[in-house]
Amino acid sequence: MATTMLLLADTHVPKRARRLPDAVLQAIDDADLVVHAGDWVDVATLDLLESRARALHGVFGNNDGDELRARLPEVARFTVEAVEIAVVHETGPSRQREVRMDEAFPGTDLLVFGHSHIPWDTVSPAGMRLLNPGSPTDRRRQPACTMMWVEVDGATVDATLVALS
Repeated sequence: MATTMLLLADTHVPKRARRLPDAVLQAIDDADLVVHAGDWVDVATLDLLESRARALHGVFGNNDGDELRARLPEVARFTVEAVEIAVVHETGPSRQREVRMDEAFPGTDLLVFGHSHIPWDTVSPAGMRLLNPGSPTDRRRQPACTMMWVEVDGATVDATLVALS
């Protein structure tokens, strides 16, 4: 049976939005696992996700203060079915990102990241999938705010970007 993961990043509550969109809250309830790639900004969002998600993996971002940094790692690593996953907020410039991440995260099948607010879905030379769900609250030059659904079935990773209205 496949595992459904909701990928989020750059929620920036309350600076970019007063609260998470209803579609995100419903998705948190529906997902087997929620992954947040940093820039929560407020502790209340972490508390909310911890209280609603069946399972949660998250990291701190560059806009997260001391209280979030005390509760979250800079890099999270875990396994879903046969997929080795790492989560980090920043990966640097898009140019040569895949090559740099192969060097930084050897043995990783899926790297989830944030920071840019720009959705990303590529495969590195070593075969690592790189996914950025964008932001559900701050579209930053994108046509819409976004989140991402990922289905893991054994070693297969299927990702779907979801535009939020």
